[in-house]
Amino acid sequence: MNTANTAVLERISPAAFKSDYKPIWCPGCGDYSVLSSVTKALAQLELVPEDVVVVSGIGCSSRIPAYTTCYGFHGVHGRALAAATGIKVARPELTVVVAGGDGDGYSIGGNHFMHACRRNVDMTYIVMDNHVYGMTKGQPSPTTEPDWKSKISPYGTGTRVFNPLVIALAAGANFVARAFSGDPNGTAALIAQAIRTPGFSFVEVLSPCVTFRSEQREWKNQVHPAPVAPTHDAAQAARRLMTDDGFNIGVLFSGDRPPYRAPGAGALKSVNDLERGFER
Repeated sequence: MNTANTAVLERISPAAFKSDYKPIWCPGCGDYSVLSSVTKALAQLELVPEDVVVVSGIGCSSRIPAYTTCYGFHGVHGRALAAATGIKVARPELTVVVAGGDGDGYSIGGNHFMHACRRNVDMTYIVMDNHVYGMTKGQPSPTTEPDWKSKISPYGTGTRVFNPLVIALAAGANFVARAFSGDPNGTAALIAQAIRTPGFSFVEVLSPCVTFRSEQREWKNQVHPAPVAPTHDAAQAARRLMTDDGFNIGVLFSGDRPPYRAPGAGALKSVNDLERGFER
């Protein structure tokens, strides 16, 4: 293999997407595997770091942009999808990946989540769901079971859990899937498929919090491949979700809705064009 080919392969390898910053998650956290899956997926797609933007909000999972060599934006709590939407609409040639958690994405960011699905902008949202706020020491999140007891919630929350896959499907996401961090290669393949699919793609990754929810170590024995093939029929996907046990892994829905295109997209070719627009 000649030197030029070797240089190209190095630029599209998983290692090319990993920054020099060492992750500081708790030992055993599932997010380590998710980070590995993200870099593998980007390499599988033969992308280069300068063509990718990784956006996040606040939380353990939202550290991911710093651990990649891509362009990164670490936003405020719950606003990652808003920032990512602006980036993708302004620079449609870039691949935009959003990383978040169940607290950041479904609580303060819940409204942005629904409308991002509805708008169907071409980007991929990866949510590491561990059913708890790890950064705030075990606070229940929107996906925490109502009877889960902790020091912060000694009697449980008593409230129904938020179902992100149902919301994503109902709100109009064009791709809906679930992965498990304990299967980094399978997760990478799902993320790559999500990025390839036009429109808004949503991938929920079950990522155990071994510090505050040690019982989640058993997830490795509970996850299983979905017993049915992916569907492009939203009604059929909805019916499947009604019997979902929360541990089906794979693609639930892959649609063909055209992604959002901003009115007048492509009309402005330079900063000078933009400035002339404000002179009217």
